[in-house]
Amino acid sequence: MKAMILAAGRGERMRPMTDKLPKPLLPVAGKPLIVHHIERLAEAGYRELIINHAHLGEMIESELGDGSAWGVEIRYSPEAVALETGGGIYHALPLLGDEPFLVVNADIWCDLDYSQLTLKQGDMAHLVLVPNPDHHQQGDFHLQQGRVSQGGERRLTFSGIGVYHPRLFASCSPSAFPLAPLLRDAMQRGLVSGEYFRGVWMDIGTPQRLSQLQQLILQHARGASNES
Repeated sequence: MKAMILAAGRGERMRPMTDKLPKPLLPVAGKPLIVHHIERLAEAGYRELIINHAHLGEMIESELGDGSAWGVEIRYSPEAVALETGGGIYHALPLLGDEPFLVVNADIWCDLDYSQLTLKQGDMAHLVLVPNPDHHQQGDFHLQQGRVSQGGERRLTFSGIGVYHPRLFASCSPSAFPLAPLLRDAMQRGLVSGEYFRGVWMDIGTPQRLSQLQQLILQHARGASNES
């Protein structure tokens, strides 16, 4: 399975840091945030990665190159103007191919084992849902018996991690558009599965959360060092 990292966001809430540096290249524990994603994907066995970019995208290509430093092949999907999540994935479909593919938001942190993610035959999407963080208490979707829907009293937060079939985008055309309406339409047709992940997950949307992630990684590293 191929994997796509969504890295085209402007990072408005991270300004002024993102005025001169794209958000995926913000340093966390000694390396760019997006490198943590690449390393985890490589560990999970992914070898073909697609990365989209817009704002200061040439800096991302210059930093990451062809991916050989991590044992992967990176191909890029540049966007002259950011195409939002749905439009960005649609624009990259020629690189992603005809089979299901994994998509990960660049501005999250998660210790999920990506090698376990699959898409059932006939489904359009498989979403990873997480407990609602303080800044998003209302949640996004309802999960019951492995199926995702819009309704339900207990809603969980979409992690920004999902497996999609190219057919999910069959009715789309080149433009900027969000992913959520496509997912909701597929949910109404019963074509979206999901899982509840209770491990470490963070939305790195503000400088404060970036600092919290830095502390988390360093604490984990110190703990691993003490154990050895």
